[in-house]
Amino acid sequence: MPVRPNRLINEKSPYLLQHAHNPVDWYPWGEEAFDKARAENKPVFLSVGYSTCHWCHVMEKESFEDEEVARLMNDAFVSIKVDREERPDIDEYFMMICQILTGGGGWPLTIIMTPEKKPFFAGTYIPKKNRFGRMGMVELIPHVNQLWISQKEKIDESTTHISIIMNRVQGDDPGDFPKENLLDSAYDHLERMYDQQNGGFGNSPKFPTPHMLTFLLRYWRRIDNAVALKMVEKTLDAMRLGGIYDHVGYGFHRYSTDAGWLIPHFEKMLYDQAMLAMAYTEAYQATGREKYKDTVREIFTYVIDDMTDHKGAFYSAEDADSEGEEGKFYLWTEKEIRGILNDDEFEAAVKAFNVKAEGNYPEESTGEKSGRNILHLKYDTAKSAAEMNIPEEKLKEMLESIRQKLFAAREKRERPLRDDKILTDWNGLMIAALAKAGRVFDQPEYSRVAANAAQFILDNMNMRDGDGKLYHRFCEGEAAIPAFLDDYAFFIWGLLELYEATFKVDYLETAIEFNDTLLKYFWDANGGGFFLTPENSADLPVRTKDIHDGATPSGNSVAMLNLIRLAKITGRTDLENKAFELAKTFSKKVTQSPAGHTQFLAALDFALGPSREVVIAGEREGDDTMALIKTIYEIFIPNKVVVLHPLDKEASRIEKIAKYTKTLKTINGKAAAYVCKDYNCSLPTTEPELMLEIMKKGLRD
Repeated sequence: MPVRPNRLINEKSPYLLQHAHNPVDWYPWGEEAFDKARAENKPVFLSVGYSTCHWCHVMEKESFEDEEVARLMNDAFVSIKVDREERPDIDEYFMMICQILTGGGGWPLTIIMTPEKKPFFAGTYIPKKNRFGRMGMVELIPHVNQLWISQKEKIDESTTHISIIMNRVQGDDPGDFPKENLLDSAYDHLERMYDQQNGGFGNSPKFPTPHMLTFLLRYWRRIDNAVALKMVEKTLDAMRLGGIYDHVGYGFHRYSTDAGWLIPHFEKMLYDQAMLAMAYTEAYQATGREKYKDTVREIFTYVIDDMTDHKGAFYSAEDADSEGEEGKFYLWTEKEIRGILNDDEFEAAVKAFNVKAEGNYPEESTGEKSGRNILHLKYDTAKSAAEMNIPEEKLKEMLESIRQKLFAAREKRERPLRDDKILTDWNGLMIAALAKAGRVFDQPEYSRVAANAAQFILDNMNMRDGDGKLYHRFCEGEAAIPAFLDDYAFFIWGLLELYEATFKVDYLETAIEFNDTLLKYFWDANGGGFFLTPENSADLPVRTKDIHDGATPSGNSVAMLNLIRLAKITGRTDLENKAFELAKTFSKKVTQSPAGHTQFLAALDFALGPSREVVIAGEREGDDTMALIKTIYEIFIPNKVVVLHPLDKEASRIEKIAKYTKTLKTINGKAAAYVCKDYNCSLPTTEPELMLEIMKKGLRD
C-alpha cells in the first residue's frame, strides 16, 4: 500500500523530496514544527543531510522507511528534516554541538532537542538496531522518551551545560595582527602531515583539500621553497591518476576511502570541481606542465556537459549511488570491457587502467575482491607507453578511443541522481574557477560560461530590493532563503575573477555593491569578522561565526581576500581596515591550528605583501593591450590586482571606482602598463617583457 506523502512533499529540495513518502511524519524546518512540539510536550528529532550523502541513504532505507521505527518516532517526537546545503546555518550550529558532545561529526547529523531548540543528544548515522556498540533507533527512542517523561531535570541540566559551552566557543578573543611566522607554522604542520608515498595529507579517508595546495603554492612563491612545490605536484599527480578521478566521464569524486587515492566515495560535488580546477590552474602557472591544463579542461568538460542548467547556472552534485548501490555507475568487470573494446584496445586498457579479472575494487563490508574494477592509472602516459613499448602519442590516441567507447557504454546505465538545485555560493566558486582559467589559458569560452552563470544569479537570485541582497537557493523556478555569508563572499570572488577575465566594469561595480551589503548586514561591530547569517535572522539561539576552512573555504577567509583585493583596486582604506580587523579577530584561533585555516593564510599572504597593482591603459581590444594582459598571467604571481583603464565610454566608470587611474594614459598611442608594488609605482612601459620583469622584481626564482 503506498505511503501517504508527508509535509516534505511541498518542498523544493531534492533531498527533502527524497523523504516525502517516508512513513515518518516529517516537518520542514519552521515554527509550525516547534509549535506542535510545545503544544504536545514532545522533544524534536532533527535529521540533517544532503541528497548525495551515502549514509543518509542508508539511514533512510534502514530506519526512516521502516514502519516500526516511524511509529516510534511519530509517537515520541516531532521530526524535522533539513537539507544542509539549503540551510548551512542550521547545519553549522548543530554540527558544532555534535562535535562538543561527541568529539566528532558528519552526515547524517542527528540531533534531539527541546521545543525551545535546546539540544540534549547528538550523533550521526544511527542503525535501526544496536550494532557493534552503536545504539540503534529502536532502543534509542524509548530511552529518550523515558528520560523526557521521568527525568526532565537531567535534560535541563544538559541543555544548560551545552548553552554555556556554545557561548564560550562563540565568544571572541581577538589577538594581534598575524605575522609572517604564522605562514611558516602552517607549512611546518602540512609538511608533517604530508604523505610522502601517496601525496596528500594524513592517511585515510583522504580529501583533496585544494585550499591547502593553493596555500603551498603561495608559500613556494614567497620563499622559493622547492619542497612546498613538490608536495603540490605529487598530490595533484596522484589524484589525477587515482580512482578518485573519473577517467571515463571526467571530474573528481568527493574523497578517497584509502590513503592511495584508489577507492573513492563516489559522489561528485560542484565545489570540489571548482576548487580543484583553481588548484590545477595555479599549478600550471607555477610549473608550465600541460597535464595540469588538460585536467582543468576535463573538469570543465564534465561541469559544462553534465552539471550546467540550460539557463547557464550550475547544479550542486551527483549522487554516489545508482540502482541502490554505491559506485555501480562507475565500476567495470573485465568481461564488460572486453565486450566494448577491440583486442588492442582491451590489452591497452587492462595495462593502463589496472583492470583485473578478479577486480581491483573490494567490497566495502568484507574487503573481498568484488570482480569489479575502478579505473585508475599507475603511471602517466609517458611511463605507461615506455612500459608497453609503444609511442606515447599512439597510447594517448588509444586511451582516448577507449574512453569514448566506455563513456558511450556507461551512458546506457542508470545514472546517479543529480541534485539540480542551484546554490549562489557554489556557483560563485565555479564562476571564479572558470574565469581564472579563461584568463590564464586564454580561453574566452570559459569566461563566457562563467558570465552566463553570473547573469543567472543576478537575474534570478537578486532580491532587487535596492539594498543589494541575494537569495541562497534556486530550485524548480523558485528563488528562496536569504543568502548567507558564503553566498556573498564566494559570488564576490567570482565577480572579481570575471572582471579580470573580461575587464567589464559591471562585474567590478556589482562586486563592490554586494561587498557593501555584506559589511552592512553581516559584520560583527563588537567582535569583528562576519557572522554566517544576516543581522535580522532569528532562527537559531546563536549567530555563528567561523574561520575554519573545511570542504569549502570559510566565508570569512574568502571575504578577507575580497576586502584586500577591493581595497587595492579602489584605494578605499576602510576596506583594508576591515580586512585588518578580521585578521585580528581570528588570529588566536588560526594560530592554534594554522593548517586548518589555509584559505585565511592565503589572504594573509596577500595582506603581508609584497603585492602588485597593475593598471593597463589602452584600447580594450587592441593587440597591444591584449599582449600586455596576456603576459601578466603567464606566470604565478597570485598577490596582484589588475585594472584596465580603457579608451572608451567605460573609462569614466573605472575612474569613479579607482580615482587614481584618471591620470594613467597610453604612451605615444600605445597601450601602457603601470606596475606598482605595495603602492610604490615604477615608470610605465609599453613592452610586455619589461612589464613582466618589473612584476617579477623581488620574487625568488
